[in-house]
Amino acid sequence: MGMVTFVDETTAGSRGDGWGLEIAEERLALRELIRRRVFQEVAEYHAKRPEVFQGLVQPEGAERTLNGYALRTPRRIDPEKQTELALRAFERNGFLVLVGDRQVTELDAEISLPLGVEVTFLKLVPLVGG
Repeated sequence: MGMVTFVDETTAGSRGDGWGLEIAEERLALRELIRRRVFQEVAEYHAKRPEVFQGLVQPEGAERTLNGYALRTPRRIDPEKQTELALRAFERNGFLVLVGDRQVTELDAEISLPLGVEVTFLKLVPLVGG
């Protein structure tokens, strides 16, 4: 079992604090890695009940805030639905995924997860006028 570190970055240059997730497999499809990340984010949100959800993608019915996404009405977030939103965002180039220094471009691509690997989610910011 190894620790994978997830780090969020934006094209504007901000870099979030990394956080770890235990992954038993040495190889995993990107789709499954995203699913596990999202399920962990949702579980932590439900356990702590913070004012904002700090996740990979914006839940439906939430408003973007400085530090995450605020739900208009407090409710449970469905991890399956949140995973679907994340996978669609990846397919629409809402974010890139770098495993170590290699970009993964396909959801079904098998990726190697050596001990201590860093997985960066680079959130793409739409350009004004573009």
